Amino acid sequence: MKFAGLLLANLKRHRLRTTLTILSIVAAFVLFGYLAAIRKAFEMGASVAGADRLVTRHKVSIIQSLPISYNAQIEQIPGVAMATHASWFGGIYKEPKYSFFAQLPVVPDEYMKMYPELILPKEQFEAWTRTRTGAIAGRKTATQFGWKVGDRIPIQATIWRPKTGGNTWTFDLVGIYDGKYKETDTTQFLFRYDYFDENRVFGQGLVGWYLIRIKDPQHAADVARQIDERFANSPYETKTETEKAFIKGFADQMGNIGKILTAILTAVFFTILLVAGNTMAQAVRERVSELGVMKAIGFTDTRILGFILAESCLIAVIGGVIGLGLAWALIALGDPTHGALPIFFFPPRDVVIGLVCVLALGVAAGLLPGIQAMRLNTVDALRRE
Repeated sequence: MKFAGLLLANLKRHRLRTTLTILSIVAAFVLFGYLAAIRKAFEMGASVAGADRLVTRHKVSIIQSLPISYNAQIEQIPGVAMATHASWFGGIYKEPKYSFFAQLPVVPDEYMKMYPELILPKEQFEAWTRTRTGAIAGRKTATQFGWKVGDRIPIQATIWRPKTGGNTWTFDLVGIYDGKYKETDTTQFLFRYDYFDENRVFGQGLVGWYLIRIKDPQHAADVARQIDERFANSPYETKTETEKAFIKGFADQMGNIGKILTAILTAVFFTILLVAGNTMAQAVRERVSELGVMKAIGFTDTRILGFILAESCLIAVIGGVIGLGLAWALIALGDPTHGALPIFFFPPRDVVIGLVCVLALGVAAGLLPGIQAMRLNTVDALRRE
């Protein structure tokens, strides 16, 4: 701490250069924060996916349906505690740009038991079970569209047209659910499968996929194998996997988001490393004679190296902390896509990773100039003006 004044004085030596370097680091870590939030959104709750939940879909593709009769057969398999189903509705609310939220026909009591992390008031759940046209919406979607309990929600069908003619299904919003965890998806729009199945033009008795709770997560692979063997060589063969693997596979249909974001961040941080490293290299070249004086009055080579690294880390910490703080504040304002992402927040784990990256950047940027300063010959350094 006794050299803090000297460190600050060196930062003020070339204010414009130091400011621009810090601003570049700020921009890099704001980008880091947004990419971390986007990556988390594309995981779609995989981090809180139940270890005791499996998903069974058609072996060929998730867009292929399965018979509803499979439900009872799956529940007979040893190790299965319960099973239910869901299907993709794929409708449009008002305009195509508003269709980026899941609309799923489900069995209310079974679905809520399967997903206890969905928090719905008791009276709203009871209203859902009483109302055939009833539906519930996640808090994020309800807030986005300004929905409230009692509203009638028209959804334009793109696949499942109603028997009444036209392509509009109208649902009564009887509840709004919240998530137990921050990662819980609160963008879903859930309505009753019995009402949907009786009133669609075609596809009666078919569902999209099965959701299965097992008794022991350690036996997940064995249960999944038994399920798929049960329906092998049938017209509707299945593929069963853990919920986490299913979510990851669904997200990977849009590309390996993790690798894409990692590649972007690697390029950004490599560029910032060059900028910060160049700043420190110039600072060392401009202070060769001063470093020579410091060595002459007793500063050891190790202390000189530590001094340069401290200066580099100070620049990185100022820029990094401001960048991470700014990213946290901006991300907290909400999803910039206005609802296209199911969740959007800066994960605390990534904040910690960001802080580690700040220190790593400071050390990496200052290491080479520090080694050069440490190796300076005192006499040669003092000769320079």
